[in-house]
Amino acid sequence: MSYIDVKDSYKRYNSGSSEIIANNGVTFSIEKGELAIILGSSGAGKSTVLNILGGMDTNDDGTISIDGQDISKLNRKDLITYRRSDVGFVFQFYNLVPNLTAKENVELASAIVKDSLDVEDVLKKVGLQKRMNNFPAQLSGGEQQRVSIARAIAKKPKILLCDEPTGALDYETGKQVLQLLQDMSRKNGATVIIVTHNGMIAPIADRVIHMHDAKVKSIEVNLNPKEIADIEW
Repeated sequence: MSYIDVKDSYKRYNSGSSEIIANNGVTFSIEKGELAIILGSSGAGKSTVLNILGGMDTNDDGTISIDGQDISKLNRKDLITYRRSDVGFVFQFYNLVPNLTAKENVELASAIVKDSLDVEDVLKKVGLQKRMNNFPAQLSGGEQQRVSIARAIAKKPKILLCDEPTGALDYETGKQVLQLLQDMSRKNGATVIIVTHNGMIAPIADRVIHMHDAKVKSIEVNLNPKEIADIEW
């Protein structure tokens, strides 16, 4: 069994008198410590997959096995524990608390787990040692995204889920963020999953899951992922 096994996962939403199928029999696996990319256009169902993997949404049918545990069977309390302890989230638009400093934003996440990393050390790791006491409005987009990554990794998550993490960033800043995420996989052993519509970054992944029309269309395993410095988009 792989570290993450998704089998025949369905998710349906009601929209007025019609039903929308967001995930239609989605099946894939991801090994522990891999950097995986879920690739597809808007509406393909990839963000729904990410939300289900992160325990922010639940599937209607099928199994979502994480390290041998089917999280689709967890009750509300256990799902909250799973989200808090095992998962780190990186969002496209950062989701920082505006009236807290960079350091305080990271502390907010680290405070909810027992064995978090040192907040200042994490901020130094993402290159923000001189910006710890700045508020989000005083930071550039790239700096805000690095705060959101620091917030996610300070929890020492087993799984790092990233929804279009470079979507709001310029080219160079986007590459810096991707480098941080690749390092989390290669150097820290986290399982990193990036949802994106940008196929040009696919070569950095160990595994690429192509989605279209709520289904997995194909899966590529890349035995020789590219370095971040070697890709362009």
